Amino acid sequence: MDRTAYSLVATDLDGTLLRGDDTVSDRSLAALARVAGAGARHLVVTGRPAPRVRSLLERLGCTGLAVCGQGAQVYDAGAHRMLWSVTLDRELAETALGKIEAEVGQVHAAVDQDGVDGLTLIEPGYLMPHPTLPAVRVDRRDELWATPISKVLLRHPELSDDELAATARAVVGSLATVTMSGPGTVELQPCGITKATGLALAAERLGVSRRRTIAFGDMPNDIPMFQWAAHGVAMAGAHPELKAVADEVTTTNEDDGVAVVLERIFPTSPCGAPRRGEAQ
Repeated sequence: MDRTAYSLVATDLDGTLLRGDDTVSDRSLAALARVAGAGARHLVVTGRPAPRVRSLLERLGCTGLAVCGQGAQVYDAGAHRMLWSVTLDRELAETALGKIEAEVGQVHAAVDQDGVDGLTLIEPGYLMPHPTLPAVRVDRRDELWATPISKVLLRHPELSDDELAATARAVVGSLATVTMSGPGTVELQPCGITKATGLALAAERLGVSRRRTIAFGDMPNDIPMFQWAAHGVAMAGAHPELKAVADEVTTTNEDDGVAVVLERIFPTSPCGAPRRGEAQ
């Protein structure tokens, strides 16, 4: 790879830039400082909704754009406002959920509410895959649909994520886009919306082309992002579906896989020592 080829670095968070304890290592922070020192931009592209990533963006020093909610949100961290967002029609979501349950039996559901201050609501039986992320438990499923939502999260007591996602795709059709973003995280989002949707919009606002974008990820929800970017880097522990379309595979998130690649393609920042510290 030409070390000067990229002016936009798009990184997933969970399983990619973040370690298992939701921190970013000193080495990764130093590598991101190299990116900034070379005049390139770092863009977080995450399945987490904007409210669930705000504090992390602050600790990363991100005051610009971030793509959140699986591409359904383009968030301006510095201004604390949504520049663009798409909601999932709640009637369609409820219909899609019913079709899935007709095939596999009861599933447990949660939703991310729309907006910069939206909550994550979880129904009885749903367990948060990321216990560090806040959620509000409701008593009945119909309470999930009380306000506009960006996506639905699903878990099944017996089926694997791959099995649940495959069945959901088969029965949902055009009601929603089905994706898998991590262990215990099968999601329904607005039809046609993917991480690539939000990434393309953010890149346009930043004046960067896809030919100058490198992307990092670990799960099938990162496939559209890899297909859009010029170069896709999968983590060593990535899902096989993502590895199959990746241009290269780096080390694990625990072994600073993002930093390993960035150190190779970006020079040391000319503005002094890289930033130190940890984000959580």
